[in-house]
Amino acid sequence: MQHFRNYILLFLIIPFMALAEDGSQLWLRYPVNPKPRNIVNSNSKSPTIEIAKKELNQHWSGQVVDLKIDKFPENFKDGYRIISTPKKISILAKTDLGLLYGSYHLLNLQQQKTNFSNLKLEEKPSYDIRILNHWDNLDGTIERGYAGHSLWKWEDLPSKISPRYEEYARANASIGINATVLNNVNASPNMLREDYLKKVKVLADIFRPYGIKIYLSVNFSSPKVLGGLQNSDPLNQEVQKWWKDKAAEIYRMIPDFGGFLVKANSEGQPGPQDYGRTHADGANMMADVLKPYGGIVMWRAFVYSPSKEDRAKQAHLEFVPLDGKFRDNVIIQIKNGPIDFQPREAFNPLFGALRKTSEMVEFQITQEYLGQANHLVFLAPLFKETLDSDTFSDGKGSTIAKITDGTLRPAKLTAIAAVANIGEDTNWTGHHFAQANWYAFGRLAWNHNLTSEQIADEWIKMTFTDQQNFVDPVKKIMLTSRETAVDYMMPLGLHHIFAGGHHYGPEPWGDYKGGRPDWSPVYYHQADAEGLGFDRTKTGSNAVSQYFPPLNEIYGNIKTTPENLILWFHHVPWDYRMKDGKTLWDELCYKYDSGVQNVRNYQRIWDQIQPYIDSQRFSEIRDKLKIQAKDAVWWKDACLLYFQTYSKRPIPSDIEKPVHQLEDLKKIKLNMGHHN
Repeated sequence: MQHFRNYILLFLIIPFMALAEDGSQLWLRYPVNPKPRNIVNSNSKSPTIEIAKKELNQHWSGQVVDLKIDKFPENFKDGYRIISTPKKISILAKTDLGLLYGSYHLLNLQQQKTNFSNLKLEEKPSYDIRILNHWDNLDGTIERGYAGHSLWKWEDLPSKISPRYEEYARANASIGINATVLNNVNASPNMLREDYLKKVKVLADIFRPYGIKIYLSVNFSSPKVLGGLQNSDPLNQEVQKWWKDKAAEIYRMIPDFGGFLVKANSEGQPGPQDYGRTHADGANMMADVLKPYGGIVMWRAFVYSPSKEDRAKQAHLEFVPLDGKFRDNVIIQIKNGPIDFQPREAFNPLFGALRKTSEMVEFQITQEYLGQANHLVFLAPLFKETLDSDTFSDGKGSTIAKITDGTLRPAKLTAIAAVANIGEDTNWTGHHFAQANWYAFGRLAWNHNLTSEQIADEWIKMTFTDQQNFVDPVKKIMLTSRETAVDYMMPLGLHHIFAGGHHYGPEPWGDYKGGRPDWSPVYYHQADAEGLGFDRTKTGSNAVSQYFPPLNEIYGNIKTTPENLILWFHHVPWDYRMKDGKTLWDELCYKYDSGVQNVRNYQRIWDQIQPYIDSQRFSEIRDKLKIQAKDAVWWKDACLLYFQTYSKRPIPSDIEKPVHQLEDLKKIKLNMGHHN
């Protein structure tokens, strides 16, 4: 009988142990105190403070903790101080949310085995609004989602509530994310129907104690589609009244509703230009109805229409003339680069160009153009590259971070957004390492001065182990992974040579005749017998003129353009001598080869650290690296064999020869998703 009992016990424990290593816990793998503790004191009460107390009583293994609401300057908002003495630790904040963030920070430091003697730290966020954009559709699919279906079960709501809603809120609060857009920017008007708003209210109520405000993407045609009006013209008083009534309805249900995210007059989406109005007319109409409630409008600058103009110039051309015409509760949401979340882009010249309008960065956490959920690509270096870029808009040192966080130009409102990579997969993000990109965005939204290395170090220790024999090699993989992906996909400033539609894999030969030229890879790489690359200098599209001096001169001169962007700004002859003395053609070959060799090296490193990691995550990551290594060869062969048909030059003899034939590669057809 005893033996049978042990067997039952084992049966109950094994699934629990297995679950613990499936990635579902993200970086929140705090120790659980075996006995409930009651060591947290607080001078105030709220649902948020109750969460902080519960987290600390369950997981903090140190001394007594005091949570104290205290007086701080006005701009301290969500900030906090942590001060330790031999007998207790004090967390001081201006708000209950600050106390929650401070509590999570304390637990995160414990995960990293920090020394708590004489700890004195003060934190306050770089941005007011730190927001995830979900591209989730009402039917449960996710546009550009690579971790399965949507977390939001619209059919079950409002009556049936998934436990993952609260887990999601907790994970975001633990890294300081305080806002979420629940639905796709290609928005369905149905999102604003009363039955859907009741479902949204349930999520808002769950997220609220964790400090997360809900925003919605809205379809500009909603008054016509939902309200039965003749049009959705922003200057039509009936349309304005429809939006006013809709805002009142939303705020009755969700008093702390954040506001609207709008994609308008882009890729066929409706917008104010359908009625001869401007982006400012459309944004201001919505801003006016949200204003009494403190709501905001995030208006996307990702606009490009069929035109003879270089697509990289379009956002700047459309928005700069409108500068100063937007209400103060409108913020222009600008993709980090002027094309579309490429592995590497020049930064978007719109940053700094709008002097009287708030600007925010939009990043992509989901790896639409970076191997999706199959490739290990740590995105903190990409985020940092953008944030640290100097626009020179207000002289030297006018970085995108300083323009958007309110330090360079005082802003009523600051925000930063990224397209989420979260789905219903057990490990949330499809690839265990993709969790690091969600984490990295949250940390940089909180403090953009952190380095990629600091973020990788924290994440590895919290998610896996603090053993240096694991931490050091894995950190090396993470910190080089973005550059590696650029090398095997699109080195030296190449961009958008992906297979059409799904953007997984190469198609540099893609020429969608009869379709829009700016959806064709050949539009972007411009390969011919002379050379390779898109001429954006004065002799070409003159996109360089949209950058402030001295950047317009630096980018306009092939000798001074950074080589990692040379094919972005110049059509470069095949025999052009690069800084290391190689011709462009040879440099291209060596770059592609180096990308392939690096991924193989990641495989070797990963195999060596097996003893430090659980078997499930070890083997799942090993399998993904195998796919990545194969894909890297696919990219290298497709691009070099195709570009060789123009360069007519041999692939250097010390580089591994292509294993594929170009004609075979051209036949590969994958059938997947679409675009945003």
